[in-house]
Amino acid sequence: MSRLTIISFLFATIFLGCSRKKDKFISRNFHALGTKYNILYNGGLALESGKNSLDDAFKDNFWELLPVERMEVNDDFMMIGEQKNSDFERAEEKAIKAVQKHGMNIKGKEKNPQIDEAYLMLGKSRYFEQRFVPALEAFNYILYKYPTSDKINQARVWREKTNMRLDNDALAIRNLNTLLFQVEPEGQDLADISATLAQAYINLNVKDTALVHIKKAAEATKIKREQARYLFIAGQLYNEFGYKDSANIFFDKIIDLHRKIPRPFYINAHLAKIANFNPEQGNVFEFEDYLKSLEEDRENKPFLDKIYFRMADYYALRGRDSVAKAYYNKSLRTNTSDKQLKSFDYNALAEFAFENTEYKLAGAYYDSTLTNQEPRTKPYRKTKRKRENLEDVIYYEEVAKVNDSILFIVSLSEDDRLAYFQNYTDSLKVVAEEQEKAAKEAQELQERLAQTTTMGNNNLPNLSLDSKASFKPNKFYFYNETTVSYGKNQFQKIWGKRTLDDNWRWSSKQTIVEVNNVTSLDSSSTKALDEFDPKRYISLIPSSTQAIDSITKERNFAYYQLGVIYKEKFSELELAKDKLLDLLKSDPEERLILPTNYNLYKVYEAMGKIGEAAIVKEKIISEFPDSRYAQILLHPELALTKDENSPEKLYEKLYLEFEKQNYELVLNQCDKYIYEFEGDAIVPKFEMLKASAKGKFYGFNSYKESMNFIALTYPDSPEGKNAATQIKELLPKIENKIFIDNADSQNFKVVYTFESSEFIKIPNFVKQLDALAKDVAYYSLKTSVDVYNKEYTFVVVHGLKSFDGADGFAELLEGRKIKLKRPFFAISSDNYQIVQIHKNLNEYKTLKQL
Repeated sequence: MSRLTIISFLFATIFLGCSRKKDKFISRNFHALGTKYNILYNGGLALESGKNSLDDAFKDNFWELLPVERMEVNDDFMMIGEQKNSDFERAEEKAIKAVQKHGMNIKGKEKNPQIDEAYLMLGKSRYFEQRFVPALEAFNYILYKYPTSDKINQARVWREKTNMRLDNDALAIRNLNTLLFQVEPEGQDLADISATLAQAYINLNVKDTALVHIKKAAEATKIKREQARYLFIAGQLYNEFGYKDSANIFFDKIIDLHRKIPRPFYINAHLAKIANFNPEQGNVFEFEDYLKSLEEDRENKPFLDKIYFRMADYYALRGRDSVAKAYYNKSLRTNTSDKQLKSFDYNALAEFAFENTEYKLAGAYYDSTLTNQEPRTKPYRKTKRKRENLEDVIYYEEVAKVNDSILFIVSLSEDDRLAYFQNYTDSLKVVAEEQEKAAKEAQELQERLAQTTTMGNNNLPNLSLDSKASFKPNKFYFYNETTVSYGKNQFQKIWGKRTLDDNWRWSSKQTIVEVNNVTSLDSSSTKALDEFDPKRYISLIPSSTQAIDSITKERNFAYYQLGVIYKEKFSELELAKDKLLDLLKSDPEERLILPTNYNLYKVYEAMGKIGEAAIVKEKIISEFPDSRYAQILLHPELALTKDENSPEKLYEKLYLEFEKQNYELVLNQCDKYIYEFEGDAIVPKFEMLKASAKGKFYGFNSYKESMNFIALTYPDSPEGKNAATQIKELLPKIENKIFIDNADSQNFKVVYTFESSEFIKIPNFVKQLDALAKDVAYYSLKTSVDVYNKEYTFVVVHGLKSFDGADGFAELLEGRKIKLKRPFFAISSDNYQIVQIHKNLNEYKTLKQL
């Protein structure tokens, strides 16, 4: 027999003996080996590669409690058959292939001992792909079909991890506790079960029990990466409970692992210990040396942003604010990519600025904080509320500062003004000369270096080796900031400030520059003057009494608003007192004197200055005995109740009058209350009510003018913001006053007009009209009384479906037994709205020849 025949016979014997349907020793081992060393091996490599890619993509947020498992779950909807990771897809394919090609399900029992591994791989690949329901099916299949598998405990743990991802935390806890009771696991199995239980308890906010299990997991696992994570979570939980000493024990365990674990855990354990340090109990000098060593360690360079932040927190706690601010800024200058860290840095700097009453600077820092916080979160809403509260104080501080500067210069004599601006222009000259000198030197150096470039860097004159190595000559003018700055100054010196426009060299194109917060209110001063001539700026000083009075009034109102804001919103009583006293010293208009004194009384009272408060109280009662403030001081109980004379109650009464269409009364009373309650938060509400009444009484143009006034005068109030929205969105929609054709309308009205002398006749007329309208069975009619303006009021019949029908309806009523003969006209609903908005009835009558 030939060798070829023997080999062929052997292959045939093996092939026929390795059938998946025969429970033979050769078959079982053939398929088991093929499954393990071919399919599952390659599938395992793919699964491990996919897990590594997930691990690399996930970034631990050490500012919050770490998750037990390093995997980010997103809410993206996944279509059937869609895979997010090719490695997991390959692992799943290998697992399915193992079952299909090597499964030996004979008489209901699986004879290939590797198939349970295949199902476990299948479940894991689906789990990491976040297809949790199919993953759960795979794990449940192992528990159902392979109860004696050596992977059964792993399958049960993975099933409960999947249950947790499906928000079945209570079920997972029950099943895992049963598993602990039944098998008493050890080693990695115990670590996995305990860690999973810890996460389930964290999800249910039962963190004391979670702490017990995470500590067990840290003790049981031999995987250093996992151990570091579990220890860090234990430390975080102890910190949440307020046990900082216990937390530090766990952070020290992480530090002892050092190079055996990922560097972020090592560094953040140090940072957590820094945050837990108590200067009153610990050795401050040793601790500061420890901080310095962390800062200077070159291996910590990637983590300097967080190290600087923690050092800043420590120095802030010690009251060393300047050092703390320096480290917060150093943290930001590392160009950290951690947005949450940036928000902490900016927020801390904002708080420093706020405490130092640098509100404009604080507002800028809060803006930066908001850009680095997640919207729709509690910290974001808190910061946004602080920023909004600062809006008014920033605005009024700027107004006060600018107007104080103007009034100061106005108060100077001619000689003092000249001396003041001479000093200013001299300083401008010094700056310009320095810039010109620096620009020339930079230009000369650039030209010299450009000439020597062809000779090599070794011939560069007077430069260090580092400078020579890094120098890259550039001849383009606009790439050199110094020369550009010099050029700008030279241009402005020759031409002044010009807008970017055609024919820019014409003298009429020159604009006046605002310098040193001096704003020109005299528009006639347009003469081109030299930038360094003091007369240029003196000419900008307002000189008319009207302009100066306007600036003074604006400044005084800003002082009043600042006093109230500091008192009400920020409880900065000293600042509030200073502003209110400054206002009273500046001879304010009469309308501000009483509310200023009352607020000053409340500030003194809050500061515990009883004597000063009593003096102000006596002044209010003696000089303004009939005022609401005097009545409150005499009868304090009125301040605790919503009395009949409170602004809120008066507003409610006036609003009822508005609904009754008593617009003239509303306008008169609004003017009275706006003056009386000047500075009160309710004034913008009266302004808005007044605007609405003016719109109803005088029409669109008057309403638009009022909206502009409210938006500009009260920009940060709800009414001011509402007015700005209306200007942008509503007013353009109703501005058109062109009447539309009747064919384009479906609803019409009959309008009866009454002059002001006939208003008394309206109730009886409406009563008769309602009675007659009921007899018209083929219409569903309603009547209303609408004020048109001061001279006319309309009685309107609604519900007619055509212009001719409306016209005929009025004629029909005139022919009844009770005749209603009144001037009337028919009009479509659309045109009636235009008439009421724009008060253009005469135009409509002329158009329709009524």
